[in-house]
Amino acid sequence: MATANIKESRPAGIKESLGERIFYIANNIFFVLLGVATLFPFLNLIAKSFSSEGAVISGKVTIYPIDFQIGTYQFVLGNPQFLNSFKITILLTIVGTFTSMIMTVLAAYPLSKPNLKFRKPLLLTYIFTMLFSGGMIPTYLLMQKLNLINTFWALFVPGLISVFYMLLVKNFFESLPESLEESAKLDGASNFRVLWDIMLPLAKPVLATVGLFYAVLLWNSYFSAMIYITSSELKPLQLYLKELIASTNDVLNLTGEIDLGRDMNKTPEAVQAASIVTATIPILLVYPFLQKHFVKGVMVGSVKG
Repeated sequence: MATANIKESRPAGIKESLGERIFYIANNIFFVLLGVATLFPFLNLIAKSFSSEGAVISGKVTIYPIDFQIGTYQFVLGNPQFLNSFKITILLTIVGTFTSMIMTVLAAYPLSKPNLKFRKPLLLTYIFTMLFSGGMIPTYLLMQKLNLINTFWALFVPGLISVFYMLLVKNFFESLPESLEESAKLDGASNFRVLWDIMLPLAKPVLATVGLFYAVLLWNSYFSAMIYITSSELKPLQLYLKELIASTNDVLNLTGEIDLGRDMNKTPEAVQAASIVTATIPILLVYPFLQKHFVKGVMVGSVKG
Protein backbone atom coordinates (compact mmCIF):
# COMPACT_ATOMS: atom_id res chain seq x y z
CA MET A 1 0.00 0.00 0.00
CA ALA A 2 0.94 3.67 -0.31
CA THR A 3 1.56 3.96 3.42
CA ALA A 4 3.99 1.04 3.39
CA ASN A 5 5.84 2.46 0.38
CA ILE A 6 6.29 5.81 2.12
CA LYS A 7 7.71 4.11 5.19
CA GLU A 8 10.10 1.96 3.13
CA SER A 9 11.43 5.01 1.27
CA ARG A 10 12.23 6.87 4.52
CA PRO A 11 16.01 7.32 5.06
CA ALA A 12 17.48 5.24 7.87
CA GLY A 13 17.70 6.92 11.25
CA ILE A 14 14.80 9.35 10.70
CA LYS A 15 11.87 8.64 13.01
CA GLU A 16 8.22 9.26 12.27
CA SER A 17 6.70 12.41 13.74
CA LEU A 18 3.51 12.30 15.80
CA GLY A 19 1.59 13.90 12.94
CA GLU A 20 2.74 11.21 10.51
CA ARG A 21 1.72 8.44 12.89
CA ILE A 22 -1.72 9.97 13.30
CA PHE A 23 -2.01 10.29 9.52
CA TYR A 24 -1.06 6.62 8.97
CA ILE A 25 -3.54 5.43 11.62
CA ALA A 26 -6.35 7.62 10.24
CA ASN A 27 -5.51 6.52 6.71
CA ASN A 28 -5.70 2.84 7.63
CA ILE A 29 -8.95 3.30 9.57
CA PHE A 30 -10.50 5.18 6.64
CA PHE A 31 -9.65 2.46 4.11
CA VAL A 32 -10.81 -0.32 6.44
CA LEU A 33 -14.16 1.44 6.86
CA LEU A 34 -14.35 2.05 3.13
CA GLY A 35 -13.70 -1.64 2.47
CA VAL A 36 -16.37 -2.68 4.97
CA ALA A 37 -18.87 -0.29 3.40
CA THR A 38 -18.07 -1.71 -0.03
CA LEU A 39 -18.35 -5.34 1.07
CA PHE A 40 -21.49 -4.97 3.18
CA PRO A 41 -24.07 -5.06 0.32
CA PHE A 42 -22.44 -8.13 -1.20
CA LEU A 43 -22.20 -9.92 2.17
CA ASN A 44 -25.84 -9.06 2.77
CA LEU A 45 -26.80 -10.65 -0.56
CA ILE A 46 -24.84 -13.81 0.28
CA ALA A 47 -26.46 -14.00 3.71
CA LYS A 48 -29.96 -13.61 2.26
CA SER A 49 -29.34 -16.29 -0.35
CA PHE A 50 -28.48 -18.81 2.39
CA SER A 51 -31.16 -17.72 4.90
CA SER A 52 -34.64 -19.13 5.45
CA GLU A 53 -37.83 -17.54 4.21
CA GLY A 54 -38.89 -16.20 7.61
CA ALA A 55 -35.54 -14.58 8.35
CA VAL A 56 -35.47 -12.80 4.98
CA ILE A 57 -39.06 -11.56 5.19
CA SER A 58 -38.66 -10.32 8.77
CA GLY A 59 -35.51 -8.36 7.85
CA LYS A 60 -33.30 -10.11 10.41
CA VAL A 61 -30.54 -10.95 7.92
CA THR A 62 -27.48 -8.66 7.95
CA ILE A 63 -24.10 -10.14 6.94
CA TYR A 64 -24.49 -13.70 8.14
CA PRO A 65 -27.13 -16.32 7.26
CA ILE A 66 -29.98 -17.14 9.64
CA ASP A 67 -31.44 -20.67 9.55
CA PHE A 68 -28.90 -21.77 6.95
CA GLN A 69 -30.26 -23.51 3.84
CA ILE A 70 -29.05 -24.16 0.26
CA GLY A 71 -32.44 -24.80 -1.32
CA THR A 72 -32.43 -21.38 -3.00
CA TYR A 73 -29.22 -22.15 -4.90
CA GLN A 74 -30.56 -25.55 -5.94
CA PHE A 75 -33.65 -23.74 -7.17
CA VAL A 76 -31.69 -21.11 -9.11
CA LEU A 77 -29.12 -23.47 -10.62
CA GLY A 78 -31.88 -25.83 -11.65
CA ASN A 79 -33.69 -23.13 -13.64
CA PRO A 80 -33.23 -23.82 -17.39
CA GLN A 81 -33.47 -20.13 -18.30
CA PHE A 82 -30.77 -19.20 -15.77
CA LEU A 83 -28.43 -21.91 -17.04
CA ASN A 84 -28.99 -20.95 -20.67
CA SER A 85 -28.35 -17.26 -19.93
CA PHE A 86 -25.24 -18.24 -17.96
CA LYS A 87 -23.88 -20.18 -20.95
CA ILE A 88 -24.63 -17.27 -23.30
CA THR A 89 -22.79 -14.84 -21.02
CA ILE A 90 -19.72 -17.09 -20.73
CA LEU A 91 -19.60 -17.49 -24.51
CA LEU A 92 -20.16 -13.75 -24.99
CA THR A 93 -17.34 -12.87 -22.58
CA ILE A 94 -14.84 -15.25 -24.19
CA VAL A 95 -15.64 -14.53 -27.84
CA GLY A 96 -16.26 -10.82 -27.31
CA THR A 97 -13.08 -10.25 -25.30
CA PHE A 98 -10.93 -12.18 -27.78
CA THR A 99 -12.40 -10.34 -30.79
CA SER A 100 -12.20 -6.93 -29.13
CA MET A 101 -8.57 -7.50 -28.14
CA ILE A 102 -7.63 -8.44 -31.71
CA MET A 103 -9.33 -5.36 -33.16
CA THR A 104 -7.90 -3.10 -30.45
CA VAL A 105 -4.32 -4.25 -31.04
CA LEU A 106 -4.68 -4.05 -34.83
CA ALA A 107 -5.90 -0.47 -34.48
CA ALA A 108 -3.46 0.61 -31.76
CA TYR A 109 -0.22 -0.69 -33.28
CA PRO A 110 -0.36 1.22 -36.61
CA LEU A 111 -1.59 4.38 -34.86
CA SER A 112 1.45 4.25 -32.56
CA LYS A 113 3.76 4.84 -35.55
CA PRO A 114 4.53 8.54 -36.21
CA ASN A 115 5.21 7.86 -39.91
CA LEU A 116 1.73 6.40 -40.56
CA LYS A 117 -0.07 8.36 -43.32
CA PHE A 118 -3.16 10.26 -42.16
CA ARG A 119 -2.34 9.32 -38.56
CA LYS A 120 -3.69 12.52 -37.01
CA PRO A 121 -7.00 12.51 -38.94
CA LEU A 122 -7.51 8.87 -38.00
CA LEU A 123 -6.84 9.59 -34.33
CA LEU A 124 -9.24 12.54 -34.43
CA THR A 125 -11.86 10.30 -36.00
CA TYR A 126 -11.50 7.76 -33.20
CA ILE A 127 -11.62 10.47 -30.54
CA PHE A 128 -14.68 12.00 -32.20
CA THR A 129 -16.57 8.74 -31.65
CA MET A 130 -15.83 8.99 -27.91
CA LEU A 131 -17.82 12.24 -27.77
CA PHE A 132 -20.51 11.76 -30.41
CA SER A 133 -22.48 8.82 -31.80
CA GLY A 134 -25.21 8.26 -34.35
CA GLY A 135 -27.81 7.62 -31.67
CA MET A 136 -29.87 4.63 -30.64
CA ILE A 137 -32.38 4.60 -33.49
CA PRO A 138 -29.84 4.95 -36.36
CA THR A 139 -27.71 2.27 -34.72
CA TYR A 140 -30.72 -0.04 -34.47
CA LEU A 141 -31.58 0.57 -38.14
CA LEU A 142 -27.97 -0.20 -39.08
CA MET A 143 -28.04 -3.45 -37.13
CA GLN A 144 -31.32 -4.30 -38.81
CA LYS A 145 -29.87 -3.67 -42.28
CA LEU A 146 -26.92 -5.90 -41.39
CA ASN A 147 -29.35 -8.66 -40.32
CA LEU A 148 -27.82 -8.75 -36.84
CA ILE A 149 -31.04 -8.30 -34.87
CA ASN A 150 -31.74 -11.32 -32.67
CA THR A 151 -28.31 -12.83 -33.30
CA PHE A 152 -25.42 -13.57 -30.98
CA TRP A 153 -23.22 -11.02 -32.80
CA ALA A 154 -25.54 -8.17 -31.84
CA LEU A 155 -24.43 -8.61 -28.22
CA PHE A 156 -20.89 -7.30 -28.79
CA VAL A 157 -20.41 -6.01 -32.35
CA PRO A 158 -21.83 -2.49 -31.62
CA GLY A 159 -19.16 -1.96 -28.95
CA LEU A 160 -16.40 -4.03 -30.51
CA ILE A 161 -13.67 -1.46 -29.82
CA SER A 162 -13.38 0.90 -26.89
CA VAL A 163 -11.43 3.96 -28.06
CA PHE A 164 -10.18 4.61 -24.54
CA TYR A 165 -8.73 1.11 -24.23
CA MET A 166 -7.27 1.38 -27.72
CA LEU A 167 -5.48 4.60 -26.74
CA LEU A 168 -4.07 2.87 -23.66
CA VAL A 169 -2.57 0.13 -25.84
CA LYS A 170 -1.34 2.69 -28.39
CA ASN A 171 0.42 4.68 -25.69
CA PHE A 172 2.08 1.51 -24.43
CA PHE A 173 3.42 0.69 -27.90
CA GLU A 174 4.72 4.26 -28.18
CA SER A 175 6.61 3.87 -24.90
CA LEU A 176 8.64 0.92 -26.24
CA PRO A 177 12.08 1.69 -27.72
CA GLU A 178 12.05 2.11 -31.50
CA SER A 179 15.38 0.27 -31.69
CA LEU A 180 13.58 -3.03 -30.99
CA GLU A 181 11.52 -2.72 -34.14
CA GLU A 182 14.38 -1.36 -36.23
CA SER A 183 16.72 -4.23 -35.34
CA ALA A 184 14.00 -6.78 -36.09
CA LYS A 185 13.32 -5.26 -39.50
CA LEU A 186 17.04 -5.28 -40.29
CA ASP A 187 16.87 -9.04 -39.77
CA GLY A 188 14.05 -9.24 -42.31
CA ALA A 189 11.04 -9.36 -39.99
CA SER A 190 7.72 -8.11 -41.37
CA ASN A 191 5.43 -5.72 -39.51
CA PHE A 192 3.19 -8.59 -38.45
CA ARG A 193 6.20 -10.62 -37.25
CA VAL A 194 7.43 -7.65 -35.20
CA LEU A 195 3.99 -7.22 -33.65
CA TRP A 196 3.52 -10.91 -32.86
CA ASP A 197 7.01 -11.87 -31.66
CA ILE A 198 8.26 -8.65 -30.07
CA MET A 199 5.53 -6.15 -29.24
CA LEU A 200 2.82 -8.45 -27.91
CA PRO A 201 5.08 -10.33 -25.44
CA LEU A 202 6.29 -6.99 -24.08
CA ALA A 203 2.71 -5.71 -23.90
CA LYS A 204 1.41 -8.46 -21.59
CA PRO A 205 0.70 -6.09 -18.67
CA VAL A 206 -1.43 -3.66 -20.66
CA LEU A 207 -3.09 -6.46 -22.65
CA ALA A 208 -4.03 -8.26 -19.45
CA THR A 209 -5.45 -5.03 -18.04
CA VAL A 210 -7.44 -4.11 -21.13
CA GLY A 211 -8.59 -7.72 -21.51
CA LEU A 212 -9.93 -7.66 -17.96
CA PHE A 213 -11.73 -4.38 -18.68
CA TYR A 214 -13.35 -5.87 -21.78
CA ALA A 215 -14.31 -9.08 -19.97
CA VAL A 216 -15.97 -7.24 -17.08
CA LEU A 217 -17.75 -4.91 -19.50
CA LEU A 218 -19.12 -7.81 -21.54
CA TRP A 219 -20.01 -9.88 -18.47
CA ASN A 220 -22.07 -7.02 -17.03
CA SER A 221 -23.63 -5.84 -20.30
CA TYR A 222 -27.37 -6.02 -20.80
CA PHE A 223 -28.31 -2.88 -22.76
CA SER A 224 -27.42 -4.27 -26.21
CA ALA A 225 -29.35 -7.43 -25.47
CA MET A 226 -32.34 -5.42 -24.24
CA ILE A 227 -32.45 -3.53 -27.56
CA TYR A 228 -31.45 -6.16 -30.12
CA ILE A 229 -32.53 -9.48 -28.56
CA THR A 230 -36.08 -10.79 -28.16
CA SER A 231 -35.41 -14.53 -28.12
CA SER A 232 -35.08 -16.00 -24.63
CA GLU A 233 -32.45 -18.39 -26.03
CA LEU A 234 -30.03 -15.49 -26.60
CA LYS A 235 -30.64 -13.43 -23.47
CA PRO A 236 -27.43 -12.98 -21.45
CA LEU A 237 -27.32 -13.41 -17.72
CA GLN A 238 -27.44 -9.73 -16.80
CA LEU A 239 -30.61 -9.14 -18.82
CA TYR A 240 -32.17 -12.19 -17.19
CA LEU A 241 -31.24 -10.79 -13.75
CA LYS A 242 -32.57 -7.35 -14.65
CA GLU A 243 -35.93 -8.83 -15.55
CA LEU A 244 -35.85 -11.08 -12.50
CA ILE A 245 -35.16 -8.22 -10.08
CA ALA A 246 -37.77 -6.02 -11.76
CA SER A 247 -40.39 -8.65 -11.13
CA THR A 248 -42.40 -8.16 -7.92
CA ASN A 249 -44.71 -11.14 -8.24
CA ASP A 250 -44.38 -14.62 -6.79
CA VAL A 251 -43.90 -16.00 -10.28
CA LEU A 252 -40.30 -15.04 -11.04
CA ASN A 253 -39.46 -17.27 -13.95
CA LEU A 254 -40.15 -15.16 -17.01
CA THR A 255 -40.51 -18.32 -19.09
CA GLY A 256 -43.28 -19.57 -16.82
CA GLU A 257 -41.24 -22.38 -15.28
CA ILE A 258 -40.50 -20.97 -11.81
CA ASP A 259 -43.38 -20.68 -9.41
CA LEU A 260 -42.35 -19.81 -5.87
CA GLY A 261 -45.82 -20.62 -4.66
CA ARG A 262 -44.96 -24.30 -5.00
CA ASP A 263 -42.12 -23.99 -2.51
CA MET A 264 -42.63 -21.46 0.26
CA ASN A 265 -39.07 -21.79 1.52
CA LYS A 266 -37.90 -19.56 -1.36
CA THR A 267 -38.77 -15.89 -1.28
CA PRO A 268 -38.39 -13.62 -4.33
CA GLU A 269 -35.73 -11.60 -2.50
CA ALA A 270 -33.70 -14.72 -1.68
CA VAL A 271 -33.94 -15.97 -5.27
CA GLN A 272 -32.78 -12.59 -6.54
CA ALA A 273 -29.86 -12.60 -4.09
CA ALA A 274 -28.80 -16.12 -5.05
CA SER A 275 -29.00 -15.27 -8.75
CA ILE A 276 -26.86 -12.13 -8.32
CA VAL A 277 -24.24 -13.96 -6.23
CA THR A 278 -24.06 -16.81 -8.74
CA ALA A 279 -23.62 -14.33 -11.59
CA THR A 280 -20.95 -12.29 -9.78
CA ILE A 281 -18.62 -15.00 -8.46
CA PRO A 282 -17.20 -16.21 -11.85
CA ILE A 283 -15.95 -12.80 -12.97
CA LEU A 284 -14.51 -12.13 -9.49
CA LEU A 285 -12.43 -15.30 -9.78
CA VAL A 286 -10.72 -13.96 -12.90
CA TYR A 287 -9.21 -10.91 -11.20
CA PRO A 288 -6.59 -12.65 -8.95
CA PHE A 289 -4.95 -14.20 -12.02
CA LEU A 290 -4.52 -10.78 -13.66
CA GLN A 291 -3.85 -8.67 -10.57
CA LYS A 292 -0.06 -8.64 -10.97
CA HIS A 293 -0.43 -7.07 -14.42
CA PHE A 294 -3.25 -4.69 -13.55
CA VAL A 295 -1.55 -1.64 -12.01
CA LYS A 296 1.58 -1.95 -14.15
CA GLY A 297 -0.48 -2.13 -17.33
CA VAL A 298 -2.49 1.00 -16.60
CA MET A 299 0.49 3.06 -15.44
CA VAL A 300 2.82 2.12 -18.29
CA GLY A 301 0.07 2.57 -20.85
CA SER A 302 -0.50 6.12 -19.70
CA VAL A 303 3.10 7.36 -19.86
CA LYS A 304 2.66 9.13 -23.20
CA GLY A 305 -0.29 11.18 -24.38
